[in-house]
Amino acid sequence: MQKIKHRICMVSDFFYPNTGGVESHIYQLAQCLLRKGHKVIVITHAYGNRKGIRYLTNGLKVYYMPVWVVYNQCTLPTLFTTFPLIRYTLLRERITIVHGHSAFSALAHEAMLHAKTMGLKTVFTDHSLFGFADASAIITNKLLQMTLCVCNHVICVSHTGKENTALRANVRPDVISVIPNAVDTVIFKPDLNKPIDSKITIVVISRLVYRKGIDLLAGIIPIICEKYPNVTFLIGGDGPKRIVLEEVRERYQLQERVVLLGAVKHENVRDVLVKGDIYLNASLTEAFCIAILEAACCGLQVVSTSVGGVPEVLPPDLVWLTEPSVKGLLNGLEQAMQDRRDKKIVSPEVAHKRLSKMYQWDDVALRVEKIYNQVTNEEVDSLSSRLKKFWSQGYIAGAFFMLLQAIEHLLFLLLSWQVPESIIDKALEVSTK
Repeated sequence: MQKIKHRICMVSDFFYPNTGGVESHIYQLAQCLLRKGHKVIVITHAYGNRKGIRYLTNGLKVYYMPVWVVYNQCTLPTLFTTFPLIRYTLLRERITIVHGHSAFSALAHEAMLHAKTMGLKTVFTDHSLFGFADASAIITNKLLQMTLCVCNHVICVSHTGKENTALRANVRPDVISVIPNAVDTVIFKPDLNKPIDSKITIVVISRLVYRKGIDLLAGIIPIICEKYPNVTFLIGGDGPKRIVLEEVRERYQLQERVVLLGAVKHENVRDVLVKGDIYLNASLTEAFCIAILEAACCGLQVVSTSVGGVPEVLPPDLVWLTEPSVKGLLNGLEQAMQDRRDKKIVSPEVAHKRLSKMYQWDDVALRVEKIYNQVTNEEVDSLSSRLKKFWSQGYIAGAFFMLLQAIEHLLFLLLSWQVPESIIDKALEVSTK
């Protein structure tokens, strides 16, 4: 049986030069799919002077589109204004599958809706957990509900994430697959020549935002520093909550014991991690948390809040799980330090070898490839079929979704007349060999 070669477009607001779990996931997955012989491009918004078309490793083509960014690298949801440019790009590259990433990304949602209007197949990967009550969650969930009701398949990075997505987006569980993240174990490896020291360095690398538990981190720093004179904190990352950590450092005169590195490039993360002994994750919500996996691969003890999909990531003997509170994190850190003194921890070399067998990007790519093969054989949804699916989402929301789809279809007919596919120059193929 001949292997199917797919032409995939990954879409997200979050991609390099921005750093984070979603960005790393898209890049690593794209590289693995390219090595398997598939065509892969990435669509994201422009980052400063990085505009137009750029090429990354192995000929990965990235379209940095001129879209208005409004907050935290998220683009303004406009739906119709992005259609002409995205349609042109998808036709130029002869794309057959559009793969959106992150529920926070308006660009991903819009691209998938445009793709369905064009008769293409869509896949969505959800990297986050959401609530159900606050205003931002309600709006995001409704947007996700609109996108996913016509999406061919959904991927979640944890079983907890699958349950969350099925409930908040009203998606059938049978069209959701769980495929965890992975880690590049060639890069994230421990420093086996690191000298043994009585001092303990606690490392934190995270976006400094509320949902990452920075307020909890600010609460435990002065307590740990007062109780344990041999402990220092090494904190990498940037965000609106950085000022909270700076205030704590100034108030308690901890300039020499709390180091704020600012934003850390992904290629430098491993070098920061191996300087520490314990990695602390204080997140209030996480679908997977690739950061603790990278830290464990580098041989660090991992202390993390037991939220979302975190308990699914690491074996019990490689992580100290705590309640998401100041008291819980204190107990977890103290227990980890005590186990370290008692030498009741897994050695860095053994931990790295175990995780290298458990998490591989090639395995993730193989499982995603099977989903691509599955959706390729599915029938293309007609306009009436999509309208019926929108109507099933409720009278008010359904009617609104149907109106948007009707307008988009008319816009598609107009674009097909003004700029027919026959006059669009097809992109040259770039060999990855």
